[in-house]
Amino acid sequence: MILKIKSIPKLSWSSKSSTNFKPTFKTLFYLCLGLIIFGFGEGLLIVSGIGASPWNVLHQGIAVNLDVSIGTIAFFVSFLVLLFWYFLDLKIGLGTILNFIIIAIMIDVTIYFLDQPNEFFIQLFMVIIGVLLVGFGSSLYLIANLGAGPRDGLMTGLQTKTNAPIALVRFCIEFFVVICGWFLGGVFGVGTILYAIGIGPAVALGISSLKR
Repeated sequence: MILKIKSIPKLSWSSKSSTNFKPTFKTLFYLCLGLIIFGFGEGLLIVSGIGASPWNVLHQGIAVNLDVSIGTIAFFVSFLVLLFWYFLDLKIGLGTILNFIIIAIMIDVTIYFLDQPNEFFIQLFMVIIGVLLVGFGSSLYLIANLGAGPRDGLMTGLQTKTNAPIALVRFCIEFFVVICGWFLGGVFGVGTILYAIGIGPAVALGISSLKR
């Protein structure tokens, strides 16, 4: 049933407008909670050492070459992606801004406090938990309805401009960034593949659980 979900539900704490810059405390709380969980999940994937999510493969590759933190690169890449929104006629919401700030911080915090495990099964467990957390965090911030994240907006904006299937647009974007990231030294591996396979069902599972 969860794989049949086709829309983001409106719950009691959902904002009526994605461009609402004065949300209720409840809406803002769930938005920030979702982004914290999302960032922690992304951090777990990186710490696992067996493959980050596609965008973080890119962030990792750039960070290795510039000798700065992955979170810092995630922040600046998000800002650069946001500049493309101007050409895609997209509107920025409060959630858009908080998205790349909170997630970037949580990635660095997670990497700072957790060490990469040596046992493969623990690494694999971290990946699975990471994907589930990213999915649940995504569902929280999407239902809050305070604006898409920079990368999600890029995807939907390009889909609108090209009229191509959204799955194809997402695949092309993530294929491009993961290849660039891998070439620069980012870690592409089992975790990246599991993320690609599992993130859709994880988001759907999160939405389904919150609806209940």
